[in-house]
Amino acid sequence: MATVIGITALALLGLLGLVYLRQEKLIFFPEPLPADFPLAIPDVEQVLIRVDGATLLALHLKLPRPKGVVFFLHGNAGNLADWFVDTPLYRSANFDLFMIDYRGYGKSSGRIESEAQLHSDVAVAWEQIAGRYRDLRKVIYGRSLGTALAARLAARIQPDLTILVSAYWSVAELARLLYPLLPVFLLRYPLMTFQDVGRIAGRVLLIHGDHDRLIPFDHSVRLRAVARDAELVRIAGAAHGDLQDFERYQQTVAEALARL
Repeated sequence: MATVIGITALALLGLLGLVYLRQEKLIFFPEPLPADFPLAIPDVEQVLIRVDGATLLALHLKLPRPKGVVFFLHGNAGNLADWFVDTPLYRSANFDLFMIDYRGYGKSSGRIESEAQLHSDVAVAWEQIAGRYRDLRKVIYGRSLGTALAARLAARIQPDLTILVSAYWSVAELARLLYPLLPVFLLRYPLMTFQDVGRIAGRVLLIHGDHDRLIPFDHSVRLRAVARDAELVRIAGAAHGDLQDFERYQQTVAEALARL
């Protein structure tokens, strides 16, 4: 019996160790692109961002006389080919759009290894374009995974507006929902959005679908409560992946940009 218990304990420890070391597979779902994959769009520039040990690719929509820039941090799956698709909204609002692919996504090299690395990469990407928009409006936008990254950057640079779409309280909260048997203490990516949202001095716009089964609507309700100046817009009938297809979403973002 003691031998069986010992083997079981060792197996469990091995499984926990594997989860600790390989949890990126549970959080990030990058889709690489071949180097020759066409990402060309009229008046959109491909930008290379040198970070420690890797090169990130970004797309930069540049308008002739923009009102400002929307710095967009996308979700945990896909790549720029999937995400850089809503340019008419930003063109109409006269805002430039800047969006990066994280390490291992699209044409970006390297792989994600830590939360600190993610935040550092985002900061480097922002600094690469910040000078261009010094006297213009600055909007930090995060979607799903990107909401924690956006909140951290916004707390540091204090933009004119922070938009968090399908935001989560923390990855620990999501882990309890999606992986109820996973011990939370193993998480190397706590991504505690709530801590940084409370440090944003300017306006925060939260947008969330009330049919979201991946990140429940309640996460944004709780984030609104800890923010200093936040508005929460509920998109009736929207789930996690189709929220952008709803007219109410498009109107909400357009109106928020128009007020800047």
